[in-house]
Amino acid sequence: MEKEKFYITTAIAYASRKPHIGNTYEVIMTDAIARYKRMMGYDVFFLTGTDEHGQKIEDLAKEAGIEPQAYVDGVAATIKDIWDMVGASYDHFIRTTDDYHEKVVQNIFKKLYDQGDIYKSEYEGWYCVPCESFFTDTQIVDGKCPDCGRPVERTKEEAYFFKMSAYQDRLMKHIEENPGFIEPESRKKEMVNNFLKAGLQDLCVSRTSFKWGVPVTFDDKHVIYVWIDALSNYITALGYDVDEKGELYSKYWPADVHIIGKDILRFHTIYWPIILMALGEPLPKKVFGHPWLLFGTDKMSKSKGNTIYADDLVKRFGVDGTRHYVLSEMPYNSDGSITYENLIARYNSDLANNLGNLVNRTIAMTKKYFDGIVPARGEVTDLDRELIAAVEEGKAQMCKNMDEYRIADAVDAVFTALRRANKYIDETTPWILAKNESDKPRLGSVMYNLLESIRVCANLLYPFLPETSEKILCQLNTECKSLEYGNLEEGKAVGEAQMLFARIDEAKMLAEIEEELKANEPVAVEKPEGLAIIGFDDFQKVELRTAQVVEAEPIPKAKKLLKLQLDLGYEKRQVVSGIAKFYKPEDIIGKKVVMVANLKPAKLCGVESNGMILASGEETIRVVFLDPETPNGERVC
Repeated sequence: MEKEKFYITTAIAYASRKPHIGNTYEVIMTDAIARYKRMMGYDVFFLTGTDEHGQKIEDLAKEAGIEPQAYVDGVAATIKDIWDMVGASYDHFIRTTDDYHEKVVQNIFKKLYDQGDIYKSEYEGWYCVPCESFFTDTQIVDGKCPDCGRPVERTKEEAYFFKMSAYQDRLMKHIEENPGFIEPESRKKEMVNNFLKAGLQDLCVSRTSFKWGVPVTFDDKHVIYVWIDALSNYITALGYDVDEKGELYSKYWPADVHIIGKDILRFHTIYWPIILMALGEPLPKKVFGHPWLLFGTDKMSKSKGNTIYADDLVKRFGVDGTRHYVLSEMPYNSDGSITYENLIARYNSDLANNLGNLVNRTIAMTKKYFDGIVPARGEVTDLDRELIAAVEEGKAQMCKNMDEYRIADAVDAVFTALRRANKYIDETTPWILAKNESDKPRLGSVMYNLLESIRVCANLLYPFLPETSEKILCQLNTECKSLEYGNLEEGKAVGEAQMLFARIDEAKMLAEIEEELKANEPVAVEKPEGLAIIGFDDFQKVELRTAQVVEAEPIPKAKKLLKLQLDLGYEKRQVVSGIAKFYKPEDIIGKKVVMVANLKPAKLCGVESNGMILASGEETIRVVFLDPETPNGERVC
């Protein structure tokens, strides 16, 4: 019998910076759902990846003095490493700079243009670079982006537009007829009331003010709006093209669920469905907008200094310790919170005490009282029935909540069953039963019920704590993945007891974290003393000109120096610069720099230097690079 298909995606991560734990939560949540569905017998396809175009990335690459492709290559590799580190079991990792994706995005744009859904006009309005979003005068708040709160910039340029309004009624009808299309319910109300009922405006879908994007094939001054580019990944990854669907697309589309952050809900529940309608393709079955993971009560931000990264957490709490916290602490509808104090408390309570201690002492008692052999189940008492019922209820609640994407509630359901198993030990007192030979059959029943409860719960924990689940089954010496109670093989030896989670000394770890944070604080730069104050006339005597490095080579026996040939447009100059420790010749050839053009010539290591290039730093040198489009020989003032 063919397995039922299940296609699940994350939003692709924006390749601008290393993602913090709030960003990483999404892929952990999606992975838990994908693992659960596989466990339930589904044929799952799990997609994730990186969104790599846009003005913000072009600007960041310029700041770094490298090409945008080199910039996103580095960030995408970092994101993929983090996804792998936290155990994401994805089937495909797409990058929007992949050749096949860019080609199909161009074909999609052309098809929409040819059929009249896209037209050419002029855009004038507000643009948020970090969000890659357009806003009208009425949408901005105090001159800032309504989504992220950062300043917006006024933009006027030739652009192509998508006729969103033509599909508004059809989208409203779809939402009304498919109540589960947008979840949670509060997110649906937000989209309908704030955007659809207010009336959709045509969407600007191309830009001419920057180049880092997918070019429009029939008008190469334009690059395609980053959100059309990014959203299309959900079908291009499956082999979709406008003239052919591809085997994976035919098999898995429409998506069963897009897991996304609540801040990008508008793009996924309005723009994306309308694009699909225009293409004549089915809509995804569900878009789930999860809340944010806050640092205490604040949104994580590098500028606020409250950013926590997944690799730092894994170093301290392990992969499953990190996964457990974020999955347990993120509510269904409201924002979650992360602090180191709460992390340690939950780790010690849930993992070290409730789970780890239960497994360890159950294996140890089996070794002590039955030479490590799983005893016969024996007669079932009321206490046994209560434990079995708790495990069955844990399984039922876990599955129900996972099907509704209530992940924290699903995790809690399993740990409720584990707490009941710990209570069962106190109620049955195996150490007292072991004192009387006549109680040996009862002791056997108790130990069987404990071992089997642990086995079932270990399998239920697999979507959340995959490494721990496997370790527990290894300690039980079983490969039985059944969720039905009573399948543990009697008479078989258990494995060796090993500590799953060592209890954390809270005071010690918090002190270590505080020391680390202090060590990583930026060093305050003291104001230089004794510098002469100069007037504007004196400054005007310094002739700063733009130039391009056309040649660069090391100077023999001078480890710090590079000999540069600079093109000023009106002449070429030779300059010796002390940057060899930080830049190879190939790193700097072709770059635009700022040059002091009227500096008195000097000889350095016997080589004449006719000027100098601007750079910052002392221990680490950073050359000031200019926009590649800057003409040579312009005066800098």
